[in-house]
Amino acid sequence: MFAILPGVSGSPLRWRLTDDDGGRPPLDGLVEVVPGRDELRGLEFLHVRARRIVNAVPEASRMPFRFTINPYRGCSHACVYCFARPTHEYLGLDAGRDFETRIVVKVNAAERLRAELASPRWSGHLIAMGTGTDPYQRCEGRYLLTRRIVEVLAEARNPFSILTKSTLVLRDLDVLAEAARRTHVRVDLSVGCLDADVWRATEPGTPNPLRRIDAVARLREAGIPSGVLVAPILPGISDAPRQLEAVVRAAAQAGADGVWPIPLHLRPGVREHYLGWLWTARPDLVDQCARRFHGSYQSRVARHSIETEVRRLWERHSGTTHRPSMPPPAPPPRPAPDRQLRLV
Repeated sequence: MFAILPGVSGSPLRWRLTDDDGGRPPLDGLVEVVPGRDELRGLEFLHVRARRIVNAVPEASRMPFRFTINPYRGCSHACVYCFARPTHEYLGLDAGRDFETRIVVKVNAAERLRAELASPRWSGHLIAMGTGTDPYQRCEGRYLLTRRIVEVLAEARNPFSILTKSTLVLRDLDVLAEAARRTHVRVDLSVGCLDADVWRATEPGTPNPLRRIDAVARLREAGIPSGVLVAPILPGISDAPRQLEAVVRAAAQAGADGVWPIPLHLRPGVREHYLGWLWTARPDLVDQCARRFHGSYQSRVARHSIETEVRRLWERHSGTTHRPSMPPPAPPPRPAPDRQLRLV
């Protein structure tokens, strides 16, 4: 399916071959292009209708989950290292400015999800959100797609997890807490560094990392399992022992039930964007960064060193070695949905 998108040199917008959509054409085409207004000024929203919303992760993937939902494509957080940037190129858009400002909105996400969960072929597996782009990026305040998705998952008692960098998740404490009473729910915040200069330079569209730490505390108070992904850890920028300790200590003090370090990885497309930013922001680190990577990943030794240090810090500041799996390897059997429940 193709659609002409104004402003893309007259070329067709291609809805196919996306990492987060299972490699098949997921959309019925462009519905309309809507410019952002007020607090969303400078953004453009591409309204589309999804043919499906639950996406299967390829079996060869090392991900600990089998199914995902991504109600948005592109992300106004504008993180310089975002691994999802190349997915915009599959649409005939660029992985730089277009990814940050031209956001695909799957306007029928909740309706499609309700239909797919009702299918006799659906077995009730855990669904992960936030694996592509952030489900609580700024435009969620307008579109409410993630909130409606959570309501549908709660109705069906279907387990799910959410990963986000946004404190907007606190808006949905009511529906998340209700869902957690009915099924397995987990919400984790990504906090790579507490250093204000690093935060402003590398993820300019995100809330202050200290506010994200506070969000973990509030989620835990509401009875929702929540922890922190120290992600990604940037070589020479956010990997100093004092920086890692600051995040882990804050997470422990907030009552997080675990921390998970994610060293930076640079897939093709992301690598070029990140190194281009590095040349401008920290040219002294370019050669060091190039040496540390073997293909998309840093060496096994470098990754192990970071993981060991974060584990040591967590044990020191939390007083425990317990870290729950994330997400759980297998969900419980799905009970019959309660057709009477209607979350507001």
